[in-house]
Amino acid sequence: MAPSKSTDVASMSAARSASKTAPPTTARDGFDLISRTPIVWDTAAGTTFQDITYQISSQDMCARIAFNRPQVLHAFRPQTIREIQQALEMAVDDVAVGVILLASNCDETQYTPAFCAGGDQTVRANDGGYQDGTEAFPKLRVLDLQVQMRRCPKPIIAVVEGYAIGGGHILHMIADLTLAADNAIFGQTGPRMGSIDAGYGSTHMARLVGQKRAREIWFLCRFYNAQEAYEMGLINAQYPKQELEGRVAQWVRRIIMNSPTAIACAKAALNADEDGAAGIAQMGGEITRLFYMSKESQEGRNSFLERRAPQFRSKL
Repeated sequence: MAPSKSTDVASMSAARSASKTAPPTTARDGFDLISRTPIVWDTAAGTTFQDITYQISSQDMCARIAFNRPQVLHAFRPQTIREIQQALEMAVDDVAVGVILLASNCDETQYTPAFCAGGDQTVRANDGGYQDGTEAFPKLRVLDLQVQMRRCPKPIIAVVEGYAIGGGHILHMIADLTLAADNAIFGQTGPRMGSIDAGYGSTHMARLVGQKRAREIWFLCRFYNAQEAYEMGLINAQYPKQELEGRVAQWVRRIIMNSPTAIACAKAALNADEDGAAGIAQMGGEITRLFYMSKESQEGRNSFLERRAPQFRSKL
């Protein structure tokens, strides 16, 4: 169903049938009308990164944070995580960015494709964390990144090609959405390497795939292809590799068409159930922000500054 030339694809009427007796159809949501032309990345960050790349598309209001250590399957070290944290903060503060992609730079002619293979074991220390010379003491910095991703008010989409294993598998799960190429491989490796993520890597996984399957993934450390991951609820969709960029663009464009405030509140609400008081605080922050925009709230501020009694009910 093609939209009329005068109807924007972002309109709720874009896929509306002229017939008053048209049967119900999922095509009515208009999603298939959205362009699948790959996103054009037109702006590089002013900050120079070593382990990642950061790009922006002003046209599609999207930022792309990509692992850039293909020689080690994009395994992360403390510096990698620190750079992602910095780039994520930049994207959150940029009002021209509405969606954030977490991806990897892959060149199959040079290296095996991977999203991220987890923590770089060459810098795993004996005293409780990872140390590549950038930390004051060894720590598990990736845990801070996980929390930062959860509290980010903008949707984060993990774009997976090749291996997403170990800590890399956990990062794609923490992302709000995961879109994968048909060459993607998912799994945990911790128990085979003397490691475990007892936080989101366990609890959130169980929320996604159920307790029995989560125990299988952790206890057996088997790998699963994209179709299997989709069927168990680990990812949102899988596409042929050559179509992935276009499909990612389609998802990004639909999100950008929608209300950013509604999406931020929905994300906070969906997280609140799992994140306890911290999750409720995040949702409460979104509600407070909306309340600050009301005349009733502004009357409280104005009356204080003007040293008079507030007239709240006059603003309803």
